[in-house]
Formats: sequence, C-alpha cells, structure tokens
Amino acid sequence: MHLQIVRLLEWKIANHGKRFINISNKRENSFRKVYKEFWSPKLINKPPYEHFTQVGDPVLRTKAAEVPGELVNSKEVEHIVEKMIKVLRKFDCVGVAAPQIGISLRIIVMEFRDGLKDILPKPVYEARKMCTLPLTVVINPTLTVTNYEKHKHPEGCMSVRGYSAEVERFHSVLLKGKNLKGIENEVELSGWNARIAQHEMDHLDGKLYIDRMDSSTFICTCWETVNVKSGRVEIPFYK
Repeated sequence: MHLQIVRLLEWKIANHGKRFINISNKRENSFRKVYKEFWSPKLINKPPYEHFTQVGDPVLRTKAAEVPGELVNSKEVEHIVEKMIKVLRKFDCVGVAAPQIGISLRIIVMEFRDGLKDILPKPVYEARKMCTLPLTVVINPTLTVTNYEKHKHPEGCMSVRGYSAEVERFHSVLLKGKNLKGIENEVELSGWNARIAQHEMDHLDGKLYIDRMDSSTFICTCWETVNVKSGRVEIPFYK
C-alpha cells in the first residue's frame, strides 16, 4: 500500500510462468527447485522483483497460494520476505504483498514508521487515525473484522502508480498468521493500520483498491503538475 496524502509437499507451476505457485498432490518440481530457477542467470528479469508489479500483470489478479507450514521458516521464504522489506522501504510505502514483487504466495509485510508523524499534516494524521506500526511480517494471514464501522479515505497503491481514490474500509480488524520463525501471532489493528492490512489482504485474493473505490473520486495524483508542466511529467516505476 502506498501512503498518499490525497494515497509449498510439492508444487505445480501454472498459468503465466513460475510466479504462479499452486499446491499439487502430484510429484513435480519441488519448491526449492522452482525457487532456484528464479535466480538462474538469465537475461530476462525474474521475480522476486525489486520493483512493484503494475495493474495489468496477471499476478495481481490471481489468488495467491499458501506457504506450507514446513517451509514457513525456510531460507527461500526468508529471502522473499527480505526482498519485500527492501522494496517497502526503498519506495517509502507502508505495506507490500508478495504478488506485488511477482511472487504469488500469501505473505504480507507492513510498517508505519514513527517518523511519518512529522511528515504528514497533523489534521490528516489525526483524521485518518494513523499511528506507528512496527515492521510486521505475516505469512498465510487471516483477517477478521472486529469493528464494522466504516471510514472513507483516499487510498493509493504502488501497483496502480500515480493514482488514488477514496475507499471505505472497516475500522478494526484482527490479523493472524505466522512469522518467519513459524510462530503463530495475532495483532489487533484499528484506523489506518487496519486499512493497510485490508488493502494487503485484498492483494492476496487478486483484488485491488480500484475494485472497491468510489470511482467518482479516482484521480491522477499529479494532475496539477501535469497542467503546470504542459504535460511534461513522468510517473516513475523505479527508485
């Protein structure tokens, strides 16, 4: 999720290449073999990426596969998570789901840094009920709504770069799942952090915020600059 002020058993590879990993009862390529293929020296860039996949990429519209319990604390999964954290911080965002770096697995990473309080306008920070969220890694997460009150705020996504829209989200949720050590954890989230969790969980089910948005509020976040610069504006997909 982009913060905007206005913002494994055996495996079978299917569909659009090795990013799509589904559990299979057949004796086929193991997870580790598939994983190593990600890193074989080829000219074509392979996931996990160090950029965000963009809307239109089939990986964003596919329900991600669960990570089998025996592989939760594997080196392969650990490396994927390290990539997710790197991308999260590289692009200064607050949440990332594995499909966003090209890996169709049910993993999310979230972090709302304390320093954002000094960057965001105080009225915005308070109105959107923002607060610090330490780095949180959740594997095979499940989400339960604990407060059905809804709030509508502008929301952006690094996989729909350069745009935002208002989206209704539930006020409070309970997020459960395993950490990298395979320990089951749960965290109660409310306000903006609950929004981050709902946004990232949508990614694991092949959904984007544009599926939930108030379409009348959908905007290009740099429309004013486009006018001032006579259209000479670039929306970068790198950093």
